Amino acid sequence: MPLTMTQEVFITCAVTGSGATQDRSPHVPRAPKDIAESAIAAARAGAAIVHCHVRDPDTGAPSRRLDLYREVTDRIRDASVDVVLNLTAGMGGDVMFGGTDAPLPLGPGTDMVGAAERVAHVADCLPEICTLDCGTMNFAEADYVMTNTPGMLRAMGRMMTELGVKPEIEAFDTGHLWFAKELVKEGVLDAPALVQLCMGVPWGAPDDLNTFMAMVNNVPPDWTFSAFSLGRNQMAYAAAAVLAGGHVRVGLEDNLWLEKGVLATNAQLVERAVGVVERMGARIMTPAQVREKLGLVKRAPR
Repeated sequence: MPLTMTQEVFITCAVTGSGATQDRSPHVPRAPKDIAESAIAAARAGAAIVHCHVRDPDTGAPSRRLDLYREVTDRIRDASVDVVLNLTAGMGGDVMFGGTDAPLPLGPGTDMVGAAERVAHVADCLPEICTLDCGTMNFAEADYVMTNTPGMLRAMGRMMTELGVKPEIEAFDTGHLWFAKELVKEGVLDAPALVQLCMGVPWGAPDDLNTFMAMVNNVPPDWTFSAFSLGRNQMAYAAAAVLAGGHVRVGLEDNLWLEKGVLATNAQLVERAVGVVERMGARIMTPAQVREKLGLVKRAPR
């Protein structure tokens, strides 16, 4: 199919993530103050949206603590710069199996909770956007399974819709898009939906261009999509996403490097993405323009 390049592009910065990157770069923020400051710097560099996880301030391990989310969101909202707030809701679906001869009992690192608990920080902080990982997959290393059953996704999706928070559908493979379309068909999610195409995450969709276009072609034409890839291909996929009619995600959740041997900050990655987008002839959208495009409501927490 012919490609229609996006002329007005929004950039999302994925600030810290939940991966084991906290000891691989001094720029990966841990404490709420550091996460918020990095998000604010990314917004000043041109990110219209900041996507935030929280971490244990001492160890850097991923966390679901409500007080950490509240501190991050309060600090970002109190800043002088405007930005659309996107909180993860991907935590709480982690299953770590034992060895192949004895998969049960489940191993250390398992974190499985109910739908209400997985969305509790979203209900408390009321961001404009929160993520909905729209499927289950073998994830990255060892015997870790990212678990999102159909029933769990229906329950979480309904809660997000009722809260007035727009779900960002995280699609790691074409089947995730298939189920996302089913959620819209059932009325669990509103149309048009917002999608993040997650490329190159083991063991989801590989980041070759044929697979990327298969993902793009499975996004309904009235939906809005953004895309990213991991590591060295992050900026290449910024260009590919714009060329394919989508928007851009960069940040330390997905890539630690500005160039070979040079560790990046979130602001530097956003600045580099702004350069890529503008050199392609497109314009960078402001947070206000993104809210208008996506029908978002900026609210203070209850």
